Amino acid sequence: MPKIDENTRAPTLLRVRRNPVKLTALLYLREALRTERYEQCAQFIQVAREFGAQDREVDELLEDARRTPR
Repeated sequence: MPKIDENTRAPTLLRVRRNPVKLTALLYLREALRTERYEQCAQFIQVAREFGAQDREVDELLEDARRTPR
């Protein structure tokens, strides 16, 4: 029977990496939508996607039911 070292970890199958640039771009997008600065939204979406944002992440911000344009 092989010995298992107590300090070894089980391999993780899914490792989530958070990209601070992507997160910042999504936060800026949310703020631009909240303050109705729509002309800046395209730029924030482009940066977020460039750094790995998925369509689902952007769509959730764009389709937020709590946000009602005036």
